[in-house]
Amino acid sequence: QVQLVESGGGLVQAGGSLRLSCVTSGRDISRYIMAWFRQSPGKEREFVACVGNNDASTYYGDAVKGRFTISRDNAKNTVYLQMNSLKPEDTAVYYCAQTRNYWWAYSNLPPQTDFGTWGQGTQVTVSS
Repeated sequence: QVQLVESGGGLVQAGGSLRLSCVTSGRDISRYIMAWFRQSPGKEREFVACVGNNDASTYYGDAVKGRFTISRDNAKNTVYLQMNSLKPEDTAVYYCAQTRNYWWAYSNLPPQTDFGTWGQGTQVTVSS
């Protein structure tokens, strides 16, 4: 059984930093695109960032470009999200996700519906 477990969330002041981690068990992540999404109360789930087969292949949502960095360590089966210059509007539950298909099946950013395995989420709260 594949499980994704996020950690690293918490309460931070605006301008601060957090680093989220997502550990996968039951599957080798090296074959999959990994991503982070977030959801705030009353809002739809929003794409944050994804990484392809290596750290040179990344996409970011417009709201986080230049502030967040996604990376992966395949040897540890772990994906990270380094979040800098945090803003109150970054407050959300952050979810790690994995594509249904291997990374080579995609030539562009996969739609959210193509992410078939999700973690339980970790809360990030940014105070002003």
